[in-house]
Parts: sequence; structure tokens; C-alpha cells
Amino acid sequence: MRFIKILFLVFVSVNVAGQGVIPKPYYDVRNGATYSFSELNIQYPEECSIEAHYLQKELASRNFKVNFNSSSSYNTKIVFVVEPRHGVQPDWYRIQSDSDIIISAISSQGIFHGIQTLLQLIGTEKGSFKLQHLLLYDQPRFKWRGMHLDCSRHFFDTDFIKKYIDLLALHKMNTFHWHLTDDQGWRIEIKKYPLLTKIGSQRKETIIEKNFEPYKGDGKLYGGFYTQEQIKEVVAYAKERYITVVPEIEMPGHAVAALSAYPQFSCQQQPLETLTTWGISDDIFCSKDSTFNFIFDILDEVLELFPSKYIHIGGDEAPKVRWKECSHCKANIKKHNLKDEHELQSYFIGRVDSFLNSKGRKTIGWDEILEGGLAENAAVMSWRGEKGGIEAAQQKHNVVMSPGSHCYFDHYQGDKKTEPLAIGGYTPLKKVYSFNPIPKELDKKYHEYILGAQGNLWTEYIATPEHLLYMALPRMCALSEVLWSGAGKYSYEDFTSRLISHFDLLDSLGYNYSTALFNIEGKSITENGKLSIALQSDFPEYEIRFTTNSDEPNATSTLYKAPIVIDKNLMLKARLFKNGKAKGNLFSQEYKYHLAVGKKITLSNPPSESYNTGGAQTLINGVVGSLPWSGNEWLGWRGKPMNATIDLGELKDIKKVKIS
Repeated sequence: MRFIKILFLVFVSVNVAGQGVIPKPYYDVRNGATYSFSELNIQYPEECSIEAHYLQKELASRNFKVNFNSSSSYNTKIVFVVEPRHGVQPDWYRIQSDSDIIISAISSQGIFHGIQTLLQLIGTEKGSFKLQHLLLYDQPRFKWRGMHLDCSRHFFDTDFIKKYIDLLALHKMNTFHWHLTDDQGWRIEIKKYPLLTKIGSQRKETIIEKNFEPYKGDGKLYGGFYTQEQIKEVVAYAKERYITVVPEIEMPGHAVAALSAYPQFSCQQQPLETLTTWGISDDIFCSKDSTFNFIFDILDEVLELFPSKYIHIGGDEAPKVRWKECSHCKANIKKHNLKDEHELQSYFIGRVDSFLNSKGRKTIGWDEILEGGLAENAAVMSWRGEKGGIEAAQQKHNVVMSPGSHCYFDHYQGDKKTEPLAIGGYTPLKKVYSFNPIPKELDKKYHEYILGAQGNLWTEYIATPEHLLYMALPRMCALSEVLWSGAGKYSYEDFTSRLISHFDLLDSLGYNYSTALFNIEGKSITENGKLSIALQSDFPEYEIRFTTNSDEPNATSTLYKAPIVIDKNLMLKARLFKNGKAKGNLFSQEYKYHLAVGKKITLSNPPSESYNTGGAQTLINGVVGSLPWSGNEWLGWRGKPMNATIDLGELKDIKKVKIS
């Protein structure tokens, strides 16, 4: 262990084939010599047979000649070595490269992670590649490195699920959170209750975009579900890639699809239809005993399919309207000496938690399961900011951080004028990379309860694999490095320099991704009662060219050198250029000049953490917020009123005030 610590002090980055390795490992460069590899002979112990054949398949797809445990004249050996080593994690691995390549680990799990790094080092090379002589050690910072996928709002077939799992494996993520049930669709076959898929997996149509009022549907029947055999296949596929599949069966809320099939388990016991719109329904599972028997029967079959230690039971966004009116729920509150419906939810979660514990499993749920008291052995997935995660960790419960501010990849990642329709919010790549799963307010003695974090992909407005990948990438790449390497280990500039080469690998593997990181950002600057706009890019080697007369900028437009003063109405357009060629999307923003532009504004209550992009100046920066909502144009308050004071600096006659 002492030897390893010494090596860590001298690890530096290497310019080799596939230099876009993400998440970035540590390197110890011994010399600048490079070796060519083409014909490869994989030598492995029997316990690494699956990994050896996985590598052979991946190399064959890149046109390499590969043999196994051969004494032939193949000029390069890739050797797997599994050996005990004290003081390292199960994921730890080492790669040594000279005339041969040796991947060492304490388990086949570490060998697999070493393979992923090797494949990224090879990059897009086919048939042969050059690799610098290096010695590389690596292991992760966090235990839970996850990605979520909602297959209830929109359904994705098993071929795509496997492709998604491959993407997680490439980035050394180890948890796939599979959201299988919700108001808009039940996606898992339960043999004891066939109506769940016969009725609950279907909805008569789907809302078109955000046409809620008046409602507008597409008139097309929508559905799909996974058979138990398909689920077993996916779980086995993930297991070979050292990814745990954690299923989510939503309760007590987000249950309309289940209740449309079996309305007797609702409070009103009236016919229901699987929802065709997005949002929250008042209809949730009733707290009567027959409902629990129904849920336990479902979970019995779920546990047969998923060997994961944790089972996700949702627990979020469960309105208490029906419970307040329900004779069964009122009786339960009285019978169990509960204070109110919030404690009834805690009782509900507690019963399910006890059932899962009796089967040797553990419960994990969204942070609402804290309300009314947290079940004894439950873990919390904190999505409404960090508060729930902090509270759970302080109670010595395990936590997975997934705050909407940094980990919701269904949010916009660039200017919504150039982005596909999203649910709202604004979570650019740089913000994801800045995320630290351990809250700064959390005392060090509770850090051990933060298992890690995950990115969430809700699919209300994501209907195709191409769109889903566009929303996931490259934000998943950023999160993977935060979780593997540790927050703040490397600079954002270092990350993006590798990401550009990494894009070539994603292209070769057929993964769609966003290039919004090349977008220009317009940052408001207020000085001496005046507003100016600073145009910023993450790539200083590119020029910014702009116009203020509504013309499209080209390679000969005005070169940006200093912030642009907003003292009249103007349309500002800008684009990146390098060697005369445009890069990224067009920046286009109309600024409306008014008396408050650039003036002092104070807020008596700060906006909610998830709705505070740009700060108070967002309200008076000359940009008029538009619908559908996007987080970089609006501020939002939750639970406290919005109260703003604008100081114009001197007495002014005001003839009109406009807000929206």
C-alpha cells in the first residue's frame, strides 16, 4: 500500500491513442516509447473467461486478430492476472504496458474495468494501434455510480436497454435504476396479475407536447412491457458487465396504471384509465390489507427476477386527498395511533420495508419517504435538493444523491431555442461536472452514509432512443468522472479536452450525443446601474463573432473582445469559429431595454435551489421568459413567496409595470 501511495504522487496525463479516456484514470509514465499492437493473444485464468471473451468480441469488432491462451506467434499478449492485494477496493485494477499488456486486479470485476480503460485507450483505431509504455492504477471514489431510465412514460425495447447498459459499462457505472411502473404504463409482467400488462401497459393516447389546457392528444394507442424472460435476459446481460439492476415499483403514488387494471386496490374503487398526460394523480394505492397482499405478491415475483440488494419502491409525489376521504385509511390512522396521513405514508412504507427485509432485501425510495418518519432499514434517494440526503445521513441511513439541480438529465442543457423539447430546467454539462455528492453542510462523521449518486432520465418528452442518448450524453460522461475520480479531482477544462476525443469513440459506437458544450453563454454583468452581456465559451481557442442587427454571424462578423452594453432594444447573435469554420449552435437572444435593466434588485426570500439559475438579475436582465418553461430564463420559489425590491437609483416616473 505504501508503494501505491508513492505512485499516486507522480501520476500524470498521457498523450496516447484514445487519449479521451473518461472517467480519467491515474497514469505513471515510465518513458515516451510507444509500441504497436495488432495480432493479440489473450491469456487469462478460468475465472476471467467471460471477461476474456467479452474483450475478444470487442477487439474483433475493431478488426483485430485475437486468439486465446495460445503459444502461436501472435506478437502481443494481453494477460489477465487476478491476485490478492490489501487495502484496495474490489473495482481496483492496474494496467502495465510495454511489449505486452498486463491487466491486474483482485477480482474479475477489476479486470472488467481495466478492459474498459484499454478499449478507450485503443479508441477508434482498427486493426492496429499504438500505446505508450505506461503503468496505470485506478479505483473508484464512490460505491453507487448509477443511471436511471424511465420506461413507463415511454417504452424502450430490450435491444436498446442492452445498448444503454453497454454505455454505463463503458463509463464504469455500476447501477442501472430501471423505472418500470408509473401512472402512464406498467412495464413488467406479473404472472399472478395478468391484467397489469393486459390493461395497465396500455394507454389510449399520449398528450402532444405540452398541450395540457386545452388538452390535445395524439389519438394513438401506446403500450409495451417486458416479459419475465426478457427481464432475466437484461439482468444477466448487466451482471456480466458488473452492473446491478435496481427495479422501481412505484407506491403508494404514481400507481394509476396498476389501479386501471385492479381498481379494487384504490380508495374509491372506481374504474380508472392509465393516464395519457404527465403529472401527479390523486388516485394512489389504498392502505387497506388487501392492497398490501397485492403489493407483496407483486414483489415476490420482482424478487425472483432481480437479485439486487436494494428494491426501489418510489414513495414520491403521493397526494393524500383520497386517504383523507377513505374510511379504510381513516381507520388505519386510528388503529395504529398515527398523527395524520403523512404518518400513514410512513406506516405504508414501513410495512413494505419489513416485507423486503424478511426476504433479505433492503428498501430504497425517493426522499419523500422521510415524511412521517423513515423506515428502520430504508435508504434514501435524494432528488429534491440535498436536504433529504443530509437528513437521512444524519439518521445513519444510506443515501444516494440525485438532486434535480445537477442530476436530472431530462432538463435542457443548452439554449431551448436550439434544443429538443424538454420538461424544463437548465442543467448544462459544466454544472453536472461541478457536482459533489457529499454536501458541504454534512459533518464528516456522516460521509460514510453517502453511497454515491446517479443521473435520472425521465421520459415524458423523450420518445426515441436517439433523443434519449442526446439527453444522456455527454452529461453521463461528466457524472461518471465525478463518481469514479471524485469531485474536483480534475478541472473542467481537462475534462472537455478529453471529451472532444471521446466523441470520436461515441461516434464509432453509434451513440448520439449533444454538442451543447460548444454553445456560447451570455452572462449578465451589472456595474454602475448599467447592464452588459459577456459572451463566454468553454473553448478559448475559438473566436466569438457576433452581430446586433439580427443578421446571422459569419467568419467576418465583429470579433468579440469586451462585454456588450445593453442600453437599447437589440437582438444579439453570436457563434464560435475556428479557422473560419463555425462550431456549435447559434447564440440568439433578444434584449428588451427598460428602466430596471442593470439596476439593483434584492429578494427577501431566495429562490429554490433548483430554480435559481442566474440569480436575482434574471428577473430584470432584459430577457423575457417564454414558455415552455426553461430554468435559465425564470426563477422559482417553493413554499415561500417571491418578494423583490428594485432600486432605480433615483426618483423616476413609472408609467407601466409588466410581469408574467
